Order: sequence, then C-alpha cells, then structure tokens
Amino acid sequence: MISRLSAVGAALILLSAPVLSQTGSDGVFTIYNNSENNILTGFYSNNGTGWSDNWLSDILPPGESARAESFADRGACEQTLQVGWLGEDELEVLDLPISIDVCAATSFYLDNNEIYFD
Repeated sequence: MISRLSAVGAALILLSAPVLSQTGSDGVFTIYNNSENNILTGFYSNNGTGWSDNWLSDILPPGESARAESFADRGACEQTLQVGWLGEDELEVLDLPISIDVCAATSFYLDNNEIYFD
C-alpha cells in the first residue's frame, strides 16, 4: 500500500475545481477546515520515521478546503497526523497527534476540537 502522508514527495494544492473521484489509497486527499474561526497553518504526518514538513503551502481559512496529493513510495498505511492552528500570538498551536489508516481515508475534516476522516 502507498504511504500517502510522508515527507518525501508530498504536495498540497488549494482546490479550485471539484474533488476528484480518487481516494486516499490512490494518494489523493481533501483537507477541510470546518472550524468556525480558526486558521489552519500546518498539516503534518509521521509514518514512523519522523514528522513531515508542512503539507500546506499557505494558510487554510475557515470554510476552505485543499487537495493533497502524495507521490511517495509504497509504505505503511498506519500514520500519525498533527495539525497546527494560528494562535493569538501569531505562532502555530499544535493539536494532539492522532493515528489513522490513511489508505482508508479520502477526506480529513478539521473542526474546532476534532479531527475526523472518511
């Protein structure tokens, strides 16, 4: 199975077109900032070899979505995710990391105090 959230070969493109029918097992994801007032500043992954660079090339305001595509080599489906939000002091505040089977995921939904996927 393909490691979709690794530091090597990951890219993030802001959505301006409809979401493709591909899935996480194809290396394509959609990230949704469903928070009411929080600006997403970071999206990080760890496949057991260390944290990736930030997948986001720019901030993701509330209500916005982004398309993420990985070109990584094959690897583990079990990954750890962590997201960062813009703090009041303009510094990034990191949520607690969560474990996820990225091969089963197609979309990540980031709410005020919750991260979930389908």
